[in-house]
Amino acid sequence: MAIKLLEDLPGVGPATAEKLRDAGFNSVETVAVASPGELVAAAEVGEATASKIIAAAREAAEIGGFETGDRILERRRQVGKVTTGSHSFDELLGGGMETQAIVELYGEFGSGKTQVAHQLAINTQLPKEMGGLGGSAIIIDTENTFRPERIAQMVRGLPPGPDGETWDPEEFLKNISVARAFNSNHQILLAESAMDLAEKVKDSEKPVRLLIVDSVTAHFRAEYVGRGTLADRQQKLNKHLHDLMRFADLNNALILVTNQVMAKPDTFFGDPTKPVGGHVLGHTATFRLYLRKSKGEKRIARLVDSPNLPDGEAVFTVTTEGVKD
Repeated sequence: MAIKLLEDLPGVGPATAEKLRDAGFNSVETVAVASPGELVAAAEVGEATASKIIAAAREAAEIGGFETGDRILERRRQVGKVTTGSHSFDELLGGGMETQAIVELYGEFGSGKTQVAHQLAINTQLPKEMGGLGGSAIIIDTENTFRPERIAQMVRGLPPGPDGETWDPEEFLKNISVARAFNSNHQILLAESAMDLAEKVKDSEKPVRLLIVDSVTAHFRAEYVGRGTLADRQQKLNKHLHDLMRFADLNNALILVTNQVMAKPDTFFGDPTKPVGGHVLGHTATFRLYLRKSKGEKRIARLVDSPNLPDGEAVFTVTTEGVKD
């Protein structure tokens, strides 16, 4: 029989299912990608039972085993690409930002990170023929930078639709869910709540195709001060990023995170700024982009790391109407 409900898993009764749902495990897929320790804590079951539940969930959800390269290629074909609004920026990324990936934007204040995030929250909703994903967006805002007025300006700056229609800013705002994170623990919880929200609209006409965390490191940086807290901070950041990656895989979504930079005063040659978050963030992000200011409205995006694209640079502008060439 096909297992669809948590109650169908061996070792899960109504009470355990209830506890699992309360802890954010709403579907068989979320149980399949959990660790036994997480289930022990969430459902108060023994280690052996937890392992058995996870094994059954993995089998039901068909994840966790080996698969051949052609199967993976088939899954890669489902990857969607969303336009940034600028042709040169899209070309740098091989046709736009892709789903099932974490894209990290880092740079100094004013380099356009939040502007690009706002633009993507709009472009994700556009039909596929316009470089969109026909979906909705979730934003976890840690620095109080989300501005609905800015979304409205950018929507007015969009090119007309396939049938020459104009766009209504209110419609776009309805498909963006925003939550303000007040500290790092709250931020981690919101990433879990985003799972529930995405699950609810999964079969609607606007499934969640984009999750933005702006900025992913601000709270961690403020709360964990000094070398002594570094290991603890990196561990929590690592778990948070893996939750985000799981969201990307389960929802075929793009995760866009912005990151702050720190100055390295001992740098004599080259750029003295480097991203916060260390190796944990560097290894987890699928694409790493460094944004910097140029003259006037111009910004430069540099692709620093990517699994399959060459490093390069693109110039784009941030105008009242949004991100353009």
